[in-house]
Amino acid sequence: MLDCCEPLEKVKAEGITFGKVACLAHCAGAKVEAFHTNQSTIDHFRNHVIKCTSSEDCHLIASYHRKPFKQTGSGHFSPIGGYHAGSDMALILDVARFKYPPHWVPLTLLWEAMDTIDEATGCPRGFILLSRLQKAPSLLYTLSCRHESWVSMARYLIDDVPILLKSEGLHTVPEVLDIIFKSLPANAGDFIKWVAEVRRQEEDEPRLSKEEKERLEVKEEVLQQVHETELFKFVSDFLLSARSCCANLLSSSDKELLPQIAATLCCQGAALLSGGLGVSKSFCCSETCIKRLRANGDAPMTVVSGTAVSNGNKQGIDMLIPVTPGKSKCCCSFDHNNCVVMHPTINDVLTILLLALPPQTWMGIKDDRLLAEIRGLVSIENLPDVLEQEVLHLQRQLHFLKRCKDKELDKEFMLSSHF
Repeated sequence: MLDCCEPLEKVKAEGITFGKVACLAHCAGAKVEAFHTNQSTIDHFRNHVIKCTSSEDCHLIASYHRKPFKQTGSGHFSPIGGYHAGSDMALILDVARFKYPPHWVPLTLLWEAMDTIDEATGCPRGFILLSRLQKAPSLLYTLSCRHESWVSMARYLIDDVPILLKSEGLHTVPEVLDIIFKSLPANAGDFIKWVAEVRRQEEDEPRLSKEEKERLEVKEEVLQQVHETELFKFVSDFLLSARSCCANLLSSSDKELLPQIAATLCCQGAALLSGGLGVSKSFCCSETCIKRLRANGDAPMTVVSGTAVSNGNKQGIDMLIPVTPGKSKCCCSFDHNNCVVMHPTINDVLTILLLALPPQTWMGIKDDRLLAEIRGLVSIENLPDVLEQEVLHLQRQLHFLKRCKDKELDKEFMLSSHF
């Protein structure tokens, strides 16, 4: 969940910028409002401190320089845990508790520490307000700015695709898909991901908890609803006939086979559960298998299990991967108990990405009949509620990333008043 905007090993070594913290919170499902000091005032800041420290519904993170507090170090992030009106002081819950325990500082001095320039971005520091979204965040798909290629991908989707669609000679849906997919930037597949839940294997008879079962059921519902859209059928047929155009998404279709996915996730999950950052390469997945587990006597659900080995130590991993009934003609299916099922693949990932594009993306199509057909395919008005919320979340993520697609990342992140 916390690896979507910057590789964790890089954060550990170099820290993280103001804009990337806001990005991370947004991608992880929070409602985010971020303010540089030049976009706010000390009175505005004080009002938010009072509000957030007297409520469980909002949290405030301050980005400040340690020097005004006569502390060692430089740029830092910490949440504000309290406010004392009589002395106008704020309680900093320093995240580096081994170095500085929670401490009170004059709010005016905190503002001075925030009103400093971050040399990494050339922008002043500030504060971030976090609260819970009224609607649930994405359950299965998410955009990712973890890899640097997201900048070119965001620019392509937002700026280039609408221009490409103004081309003469577009009269069919496959032609539209062809012009979009054949020009995808390198490593475009890093831009959108599907989420698999990972857990340690249980020593006793493995079972799914009620909460795990419910989460997996919703993911499978989303996957099934994507497969039932007309757009998915067009995308699937197109990929079967012209798969080579998507080399930027997958260098080999083998990467989408469940055993390969399971082996990769097994190593990543073992590294994560062992507390390692960026050490998945030290794990070797020795085996994977498909299980059918039950939760409280309900119908069984599919779980992929694996064993990762590192320095002679074994770690058993379960991966709760959503599956849905599929057609055997697809090369990315597996047969379990004589039932063909589909896990998330490039077909539905591309489908959900097209659904998440801004409605104005398609306005340049000159063929009125084709434009009407495309509008019908990408409209979210008639989607089932669960899938509609999934698409809306991706649209919010894409809108957020639209602000930061220029080279000077953090400047573009924060030049608007808030998100």
